[in-house]
Amino acid sequence: VQLQASGGGLVQAGGSLRLSCAASGRTFSSYDMGWFRQAPGKERDFVAAISWSGGYTYYADSVKGRFTISRDSAKNTVYLQMDSLKPEDTAVYYCAAGSGSYYETLSGFMDYWGKGTQVTVSS
Repeated sequence: VQLQASGGGLVQAGGSLRLSCAASGRTFSSYDMGWFRQAPGKERDFVAAISWSGGYTYYADSVKGRFTISRDSAKNTVYLQMDSLKPEDTAVYYCAAGSGSYYETLSGFMDYWGKGTQVTVSS
């Protein structure tokens, strides 16, 4: 599976962005998908994940209620709608595909990673 993230950019605090992650390969629908982010000088953190069926979603406490993850299997794409953005959301955002457990997904043990897309939130 090859993943390509897009949709990052510069936005003012309180604004919105929607990230997209396009996947190649016919097995996209069999993978759980996740978004992670890494701010300068910090470790990569879990942001959100969605199960292969789309029936379950998980969020980091820091983004719960502001971010929404979704997937469109017909388009082989997963989305991250980010609302009410804060300066602390500034980071490079990565999408990833995994076939492991819930805990492995939250811990970042994913099978495939895409290149990141930069999100910058100005105050």
